Amino acid sequence: MNKNDLVAAVASSSGLSKSDAVRAVEGVFDAVTNSLKRGNEVRLVGFGTFSISRRAASEGRNPRTGEKIKIPASKQVKFKAGKGLKDAVR
Repeated sequence: MNKNDLVAAVASSSGLSKSDAVRAVEGVFDAVTNSLKRGNEVRLVGFGTFSISRRAASEGRNPRTGEKIKIPASKQVKFKAGKGLKDAVR
C-alpha cells in the first residue's frame, strides 16, 4: 500500500471526500513527524509506538577499498507494533 492507496482507503472507510482524506492523512503524518522532531514518542494504543533512537558515532570500512571511514552519530525512527496490530496480522 502506498500513500495514494492509504488516502483512498481512508476516504472510503470514513465517508470523507478524497481531498479531505488527503488533508487528514497529511495531518497525521505532520503531527507524528513534528512530535518526533521535538524528541517525543508517539503512542497509538493498540497500533504501536514511534520513537527516536540515537546511534553513536562509529568507525566502519568501505567495502570496496577496505579504507576506514567515520560514521557520524545519527537519529533513527523506530516503530514498535502494539498488541492490537500484532494480533490483527497473525
